[in-house]
Amino acid sequence: MSKVLIIAEHLGGKLNPSTARAVSAAAAVKADAIDVLVLADSVDAVAAEAAKIDGVSRVLTIARAENAHPLAAVLAPQIAKAAAGYSHVFAPSTTFGKDVAPRVAALLGVAQVSDVMSVEGSHTFKRPIYAGNAIVTVEAPAEHAVVATIRTASWPAAATGANSAPIEAVTTDAALPSHTRFVELKQGKSDRPDLQSASKVVSGGRGVGSKENFEIIYKFADRIGAAVGASRAAVDAGYVPNEMQVGQTGKIIAPELYMAIGISGAIQHLTGIKDAGTIVAINKDAEAPIFEVADIGLVGDLFKLIPELEAAI
Repeated sequence: MSKVLIIAEHLGGKLNPSTARAVSAAAAVKADAIDVLVLADSVDAVAAEAAKIDGVSRVLTIARAENAHPLAAVLAPQIAKAAAGYSHVFAPSTTFGKDVAPRVAALLGVAQVSDVMSVEGSHTFKRPIYAGNAIVTVEAPAEHAVVATIRTASWPAAATGANSAPIEAVTTDAALPSHTRFVELKQGKSDRPDLQSASKVVSGGRGVGSKENFEIIYKFADRIGAAVGASRAAVDAGYVPNEMQVGQTGKIIAPELYMAIGISGAIQHLTGIKDAGTIVAINKDAEAPIFEVADIGLVGDLFKLIPELEAAI
């Protein structure tokens, strides 16, 4: 019997949409039960959100003061204990999931399957390798639990609202480490949509020219209600902070609309947007690689075309 345990990702008392995407992957396993595990110091609000996701059988909660902040070293021993009896343990392939899942796999004595983009069988999955240039099929041993991270860009979020799964508190006797402690969280604050979950994203590249010129990207994104991203070249040049980077070494995203402005389209960047719905590219170089994947392409000076688009909107 297949039973999937999904590790909920949350921050500030709100459930991250990546959790609902992991539920979609669990549904593809055709599991007999899909449970969501919420670890926090105050679990009620997050658990209530998780209980509404379609397909969730139960929401399990572990409320401890030590879980106030998502420290992998602290969460992993509890997750490993709670995973007893489950055939699969899924976490989103986000910064959170990539941090905690390897520790869980190590504690369970299994090899992790990373970036699952499709389920071929209960223990057979497809995942990207070589910066997304190839897709490999991997098969995990059927006699052991599968610990996997789910490539959120490859899965739609499960619907929410119709379900009302029971919420159960659980306790574990896991010994928690004392060598790791939370100091502080530094994160950018923005009124714009979250880059990883936004339906529309406008990204700027080296062609924008400077940190000051990037204001044209922000302004246009705000006009259409989009999140803002950037290429690695723009980040390395100091135009924008690292958390805005889209690509293999940044954020993997799958918005309905992706606009690449002044981005040439290096393979590392294309890896991060391959699952986007409609890709629009604006670049003055007609031979830029970005046009090979773009659904709509405009060749010209972005500083002339963007104002024209704004005027048309």
